[in-house]
Amino acid sequence: MVLQVSATGQARTEAPAATPRQGYWWYQAPPPPRPPETPDDLVKPEIPPMAQLATWTPPRIRKLIEQQRDYAATVLTVDAVADFWRLQDFARRKARAFAGVTQLAMLQHPELNSKSANPMVGDARADLTAQKDAIRRGYLRGKANEFALVMFSRSTCGYCRVQWPIVQRFQEEMGWQVTLMDLDRRPDLAARYGVEITPTTMLIRRNSTQRMTVASGVETYPNLAQMTYQATRLLSDDIRPEQFMTGPGEDDGFFDALGNGPVSASDPRALGGDLVGLQPEPQK
Repeated sequence: MVLQVSATGQARTEAPAATPRQGYWWYQAPPPPRPPETPDDLVKPEIPPMAQLATWTPPRIRKLIEQQRDYAATVLTVDAVADFWRLQDFARRKARAFAGVTQLAMLQHPELNSKSANPMVGDARADLTAQKDAIRRGYLRGKANEFALVMFSRSTCGYCRVQWPIVQRFQEEMGWQVTLMDLDRRPDLAARYGVEITPTTMLIRRNSTQRMTVASGVETYPNLAQMTYQATRLLSDDIRPEQFMTGPGEDDGFFDALGNGPVSASDPRALGGDLVGLQPEPQK
């Protein structure tokens, strides 16, 4: 109870304000759900003059184009849609200008152009293919006493009967020893060599535990010869894993991933002398 004195000097009592019940059996009712927020007001993107737009970076231009596209699709007025396509035309012309300067740069720096190592003329390509075949054949024949091919098969595998003559052709042209292993007779070899499907053709290094699968399933002769060439070079330490797609005669050229130095942080040469020229000079 609260004691109060009125203006006439008479005292009166007043009960305290009621408080909501709280406790184990009472709880406060949750507030009513908020009304959904109203979307932001539609704002027309500000398009700068083309001279100023030419100094913007592509990500900034792309963002403006997206804003103008959304604005134009909302208001659907001729002017808004026309502004969007003006921005698109600017981006198109900028891309064409970049392509033009790129073509000029390729002419002035042929080492950056794939045409210097991959001619498109028919006669030149035929000569290049013959040259690569000769390099690959000479290399593989020189490794005939060090490596061999093993093809794993099963008696129920119809594809194996297609792949085996291709492996035999490799033997005839490269002078390698090739062996056919029947997993039905030697099931232990499947687990030992990790063979899951047949036919599987594997490169084996003699007097060593090194091996590598060069064909899973039926593979054409050119692909089998190329994969065997690449795998042999890798196991012989003639190339690094990053150079596995470097073909015959492409070493230190345009298609050699390491032709101009290391390209990965894991390469031990990345911190060596190959990058000394790219490091900042010490201040004097």
